[in-house]
Amino acid sequence: MIIKQADDKQSDLSILKKLLTHPDADVAKKKRIEQEIRNIQAGIRGEEEAAYEMKVHYSESKNWMIIHDLRIEHGGLVAQIDHLIINRFLEMWVCESKHFSKGIEINEYGEFSAFDFDGKPYGVPSPIEQNNKHILILKRIFDSNAVKLPTRLGFTIKPSLKSLVLVSKNARITRPKVKIDGLDCIIKNDQLFKTIDKATDDSNRLLIVKTIGQDTVEALAKEIVKLHKPIQFNWLAKFSLSSPSQVLATPAPVVQAQKQSISQTAQSIATTEDSKKPSQKLICYSCGASITYNVAKFCWGNKLKYSGNIYCIECQKKVVA
Repeated sequence: MIIKQADDKQSDLSILKKLLTHPDADVAKKKRIEQEIRNIQAGIRGEEEAAYEMKVHYSESKNWMIIHDLRIEHGGLVAQIDHLIINRFLEMWVCESKHFSKGIEINEYGEFSAFDFDGKPYGVPSPIEQNNKHILILKRIFDSNAVKLPTRLGFTIKPSLKSLVLVSKNARITRPKVKIDGLDCIIKNDQLFKTIDKATDDSNRLLIVKTIGQDTVEALAKEIVKLHKPIQFNWLAKFSLSSPSQVLATPAPVVQAQKQSISQTAQSIATTEDSKKPSQKLICYSCGASITYNVAKFCWGNKLKYSGNIYCIECQKKVVA
């Protein structure tokens, strides 16, 4: 059963795309904004792929509870959990989704590298350690009684917290030749059900004594969701862009407004800038033919290959990366 869906991130993407037209956004800042957009889009793809596997196997079962995109705070610490899977044995699978389109590589020291569009490696933080921190914060929350755990014969039943790092099923995983403890938690999305099912079967005899009812596990999952604290990013501050009042103080005709939310701020900036230029037509950069929005979107998502231009499907085949 799905208790919570992922929060909508389209509003953040919309704001970031509009901030590309901000008068203070120079070339360097635009590159940072574009990278942030790519990061969010990649994260969405990775989470959606993992969420689909969970929906197929667990959404119709009352023995399993699924929480997507859970942000919790405790003691000044924050855990952003991509997926939390809970069963009636009170096993909790804390899942970190990673969309490494070109795959990941782990060396003999447990250090992680991803690959750019040219296949060149670059270092990335360990998703295992990242998830371990999430589990530690979640454990502290349970120990603090912030969530009421089920009891039996007067004793509190503590959950068993397990870690999984989920990688796109199309990505390659290059593991070191030497054995490193903990690497078996890194799996591809399509191995999720098989991995959890095997682990549950292996410990079934020990877990049977702490089995809780369907209503109890559902209530517990809903209590955890109550701790969710979504965050609204101040994108203007992150990219050191001027505030609305500073932008609107220019002598050129502008829209006068006092906006408090980040979403309204970006809209005001975009409205001012868009009034100074005609709307972009979706035409091929090479042959001038009209193209659909989806074709243009494909080119925008592959800026390194198409240099920021948009091409029709036929002309795309002629572009050399």
